[in-house]
Amino acid sequence: MSREDYEVVIGLEVHAELSTKTKIFCSCPTEFGGEPNTHCCPICMALPGTLPVLNEKVVEYAVRAGLATNCEIEQNSKNDRKNYFYPDLPKAYQISQFDRPLCKKGSIEIENEKGEKTVIRITRIHIEEDAGKLNHDEFGGGSLVDLNRAGVPLIEIVSEPDIRSSVEAENYLRKLKSILEYIEVSDCKMQEGSLRADVNVSVRKKGETKLGTRTEMKNMNSFRSIVRGIEYEIDRQIDLIEDGGVVEQETLRWDDVSGRTFSMRDKEDAQDYRYFPDPDLVAIRLSNEYIEDIRKTLPELPESRRERYMEEYNLTERDANLLTASKYLSNLFEQTTTICGNAKASCNWILSDISRILNEKELEPNQIPFTAEHLAEVIALIEKGTISSAIAKKVVEELFENPTSPSKIIEEKGWIQISDEGAIKEVVLQILQANPQSVADYKAGKEKAIGFLVGQAMKETKGKANPQMLNKMFVEEINKM
Repeated sequence: MSREDYEVVIGLEVHAELSTKTKIFCSCPTEFGGEPNTHCCPICMALPGTLPVLNEKVVEYAVRAGLATNCEIEQNSKNDRKNYFYPDLPKAYQISQFDRPLCKKGSIEIENEKGEKTVIRITRIHIEEDAGKLNHDEFGGGSLVDLNRAGVPLIEIVSEPDIRSSVEAENYLRKLKSILEYIEVSDCKMQEGSLRADVNVSVRKKGETKLGTRTEMKNMNSFRSIVRGIEYEIDRQIDLIEDGGVVEQETLRWDDVSGRTFSMRDKEDAQDYRYFPDPDLVAIRLSNEYIEDIRKTLPELPESRRERYMEEYNLTERDANLLTASKYLSNLFEQTTTICGNAKASCNWILSDISRILNEKELEPNQIPFTAEHLAEVIALIEKGTISSAIAKKVVEELFENPTSPSKIIEEKGWIQISDEGAIKEVVLQILQANPQSVADYKAGKEKAIGFLVGQAMKETKGKANPQMLNKMFVEEINKM
């Protein structure tokens, strides 16, 4: 049997670090980095006799996330102890939520592989504390624990097993990341571990209703790794079943270098964690007014912003989707358009050259070093004829290295566009003399020959000639011949 004979079933448990200033149960800072064990206190180190106090902002942010993902909000919630021991969890239990999470029964809409809309249900969103981090010493052969991250507040967003491919998994994660950025509850910096996912994968023969045995890949924090890991695990499970083997329920580690999963331990079930209500923390009671006040503060979300862009700026659905997928690109577009008044040019620059450079440099949109004022100035300089589009591309590349005034850049680099008719005519005549075949082609009705001649002139002037003047002058001079 082939892969087409199997159905893939995927569920995701997404952990997002909340952007609160202090930790979930103490006043230690949550900022990333710092020398090891400098952002911790007796509470997050779990020293005997210390008592946790719940950070109210954590509850607010979790409710915001729940409302933005169409969840029901639980008005009577509580914290529970999840018992397990790892070296980076000093209490030997994690304060989390078990049977009464803050948010439940939500959903978000994504596109599947065919571009069709499909709904992924969200089982729950609950709050919990993060563990510390082990730093492994390859040379010394030991590990050191850093508790700076211990107690940093998390929300865990658990999906139903509604995802049917690695493409859907990526689209779901990107949509979720976008929503969390828009509502400003998490910075979602995957490279810093602010957003990471546990990926549950199982396969079953098509037509079967019973779920297959699932495996879980832990703490994956890049879209590329998640897609590769899912694809590998699908093939591994199908090959195992086809060879007469049995898929074991276990927790796996994905190795990005070898492109394989490795077994870590048996996968625990809820009963293995021996949950019970935390006796040191009071129950969480939320009023209708509290929930509605948070609902009123929710910003415009990607879907409504996408519709507005199509109506207000006459963007295509594709362009509106690409822009609104990132809060940072969307904000850059709006701010640039407000300044320069040219929505089409703003959109084109962001989705073409700026996105290309981000990909090449492996940067996130929030790492763009220049401002909307800089981009609007580039667009204005093109419209004034001060620089050509070719030079503008070089200016944008320079802005990533030197985020300063575009006018200053073109002056320092000598990139000001040549619009002097005498200077341009001299270049035109030179190019015509060197390309008699193109002249003959144009006279024979091949209008594309002008494009070639203009390209040669732009190359000769290093992109500084005014392309509109070049085009006009080439036609005029050929007609005189």
